[in-house]
Amino acid sequence: MRLTVIGCAGSFPSADSPASCYLIEHDGHRILLDLGNGALGALQRHIDLTWPGALDAVILSHCHVDHCVDVASLYVQRHYAPTPSGALLRILGPSDARGRIAAIYGMNDPAMLDAEFSFEHLGSAHSIGPFAIDAVPAAHPVESYSIRVSAGGSSLVYSGDTGPTQSLVDVSAGADLALYEASFVGEGNPPDLHMSGADAGRIASAAQVRTLVLTHRVGWNDDAIVLREAAAHYDGAILLASAGQVIDL
Repeated sequence: MRLTVIGCAGSFPSADSPASCYLIEHDGHRILLDLGNGALGALQRHIDLTWPGALDAVILSHCHVDHCVDVASLYVQRHYAPTPSGALLRILGPSDARGRIAAIYGMNDPAMLDAEFSFEHLGSAHSIGPFAIDAVPAAHPVESYSIRVSAGGSSLVYSGDTGPTQSLVDVSAGADLALYEASFVGEGNPPDLHMSGADAGRIASAAQVRTLVLTHRVGWNDDAIVLREAAAHYDGAILLASAGQVIDL
């Protein structure tokens, strides 16, 4: 299984990275975890979206714009391209994903999206090609999920946006890679919103994951501090996510 970081900027795109988007590939199949601001353009450096079957599914952890807004642009690419886009693309996400994407686009009737997408509620186990998907509720102000993806004997867990939760520890148990957000620094941060590097390190240690990748880092924090806080609680390998980064599991 291969992870390519399309975008990892926290809350809004940076000069160096789109917002959240992660391409997962295995055995000729491809899924996306989130599709935030600016990610659709950067994604096309890695896959040709004009090829029918370029993507098996898009999985949305939640519907804040930095995680989902480019799904509206993906609709445009699929619907108006001169070549047919093929079968409906599966969109797995929160229960309100269809309506939220329609509102972002400015559609009066969300049914227009049904010409290109098949929306499914993420809150259960799913199979997508060779991928087994498990989702657990995250601690965030809107309906949100943390997601485990397994294929070919490997697994990764994407925290999405969340405060620290026992469910994230549980779903991450023994994972090869933990792709955890680290939006905050220090202690005493607002509850049920985001994690700090220290939070990410504590959960990665409790879950005994093999590698921790810190993502969704915001521009006003010092990466060195985020990394140092995570390393104080987790003694495994720690990486900072960056746009274009490729990790083979």
